[in-house]
Amino acid sequence: MWSNNKQGDSPNPAAAQPAAYQPPQSSASYNASPAPAASQSFRSSAPTARNLAILGPGLTVKGQISGEEDLQIDGKVEGPISLKGQRLTVGQNGEIVSDVHAREVIVYGKVRGNLHAEDRVEVKKDGSVVGNITGGRVLIEDGAYLKGQIEIERGKSHKHASAELEPVGAGVGGNSN
Repeated sequence: MWSNNKQGDSPNPAAAQPAAYQPPQSSASYNASPAPAASQSFRSSAPTARNLAILGPGLTVKGQISGEEDLQIDGKVEGPISLKGQRLTVGQNGEIVSDVHAREVIVYGKVRGNLHAEDRVEVKKDGSVVGNITGGRVLIEDGAYLKGQIEIERGKSHKHASAELEPVGAGVGGNSN
């Protein structure tokens, strides 16, 4: 009955195609390819660059965060963050209320607290920091907001950098060396 009717034949191949295309691995994969090996090869290439943990936009953490992998925060964190030797990225929706210690700090969102970076701090155009920034290199893009002081540390020697710290702002002037 199904084989004699041409209209009956067309639903069978269509029904067979979705059944062959619905393995559970492909629906959960971040890669468009249905093969599970493609997502494994994607993951295997990520650790060669650096491990990255992500705190999503729907999450709020109250407490201390420390670790040995890069961290991207798109949610809200209230509490100290210590990622010595790692990178912290505060996403556009990210909000941090605390002090941060990391190798690199990149701010696209909002930070209320002091940033201490071994290497560099970047505040992107829509980012905002209310607190002091201490690091080897500091980049503040046009349009970013900063309320606080900046201290540039030269190498591992902190005594020379703190001796050369001068206030920066519109009201500073009159003293020349």
